[in-house]
Amino acid sequence: MASIEPFSLSVPNAQLERLSQKLSTTNFPDELDEAGWDYGAPLADIKRLTKYWQDKYDWRKAEAKINELPNYKTPIDIDGFGTLDIHFVHQKSPVKDAIPLLFAHGWPGSFHEVSKILPLLTSSATPSFHVVAPSHPNFGFSSPVTKRGFALPQYAETCHKLMLKLGYPQYVTQGGDWGTWITRIMSLLYPSSVRATHIHLIRGHAPTFFSNPILYLQHKFSSPSAREKGGQARTNWFVQEGRGYGAEQETKPQTLGYSLNDSPVGLLAWIYEKLHDWTDDYPWTDDEILTWVSIYWHSAGGPAASLRIYYEVAHDAEFGLPRTWEYVPKVKLGLSYFPKEIVVFPKAWGRTMGPVAFESEKERGGHFAAWECPEELVGDLRVMFGKGGGAEGVVEGKRGYGVEMRRAKL
Repeated sequence: MASIEPFSLSVPNAQLERLSQKLSTTNFPDELDEAGWDYGAPLADIKRLTKYWQDKYDWRKAEAKINELPNYKTPIDIDGFGTLDIHFVHQKSPVKDAIPLLFAHGWPGSFHEVSKILPLLTSSATPSFHVVAPSHPNFGFSSPVTKRGFALPQYAETCHKLMLKLGYPQYVTQGGDWGTWITRIMSLLYPSSVRATHIHLIRGHAPTFFSNPILYLQHKFSSPSAREKGGQARTNWFVQEGRGYGAEQETKPQTLGYSLNDSPVGLLAWIYEKLHDWTDDYPWTDDEILTWVSIYWHSAGGPAASLRIYYEVAHDAEFGLPRTWEYVPKVKLGLSYFPKEIVVFPKAWGRTMGPVAFESEKERGGHFAAWECPEELVGDLRVMFGKGGGAEGVVEGKRGYGVEMRRAKL
């Protein structure tokens, strides 16, 4: 078996100097009076962040913080695509029988999102988890892919083979954004290993009489709650005003990639808009924003590589997004509804996605739950996998309690 090696991030000084030069020669566009956020990221915000990035932001400090995480790299063979070097964070719990959990990020997030929930999940509080958080291929510090067709099954294969290589033949998953859809395909392809999955970007379908008559009747003859009306308004906003980025990335990612790879300020504006629009008034600091953006700027494949997942999935007739919205049997499903997720469908829709073992509705939070609301997300996982939870004991011999549970049985 190929080795698993510790990984330490060290961006070359020359790369940082070139970034500074690019920032110093930025040609900003003009802006309409009173444009606000209606037209995209405000000029004043981008100018402020650009100046801070050039003059005050300390990448070496952020880099040192990233290097405090237990980072590793290992080669993974992907069918038809050769060997890819996969970067991942792997934090083991002190609890012997901790539950192995794969954390799957999306765009424009990264492995870095796990950093707030990592100490909570791996503490001796029960149930406890061993946590694995990879940089997906084309993201962060994993290899970029050089061939066409690397879609959800290949991302799923990468994650699954990583978990097996780490000695976890059975495990659970947590994901948002692309992490939701990757773990859904993992549930479909590897149900004997993926024992349960928790997601917070929830789709499904309106229940039909023939597929689920009880759920259909409950949904049809109940009046929408105030929360459901709010969710519909949020979904309508995203479809009408927030999906432009996706149309471009699904159709012509290469064209967009030239701008994002060459212009750090273009990349900043492209990502910053989503950090603002997709969260529940989260108070982003300039340092947080620039660390998220810098991970893309300094990534192994460059910012353009991360866009290609949109094209590949949109052009996969068999395992595209609609397949992830369908019912997946055998794997227990946990659903957490955050009010400022980019789309918020009725709970009846989510229940068409699989055997639901856990549901919760949160009072706050948006698309980046692990970053915005780490305690709430971890709390849901503890309920779902804890004593009396719908997914208690799904991983054989790994209940997350260790010594405490064994003593309780004596």
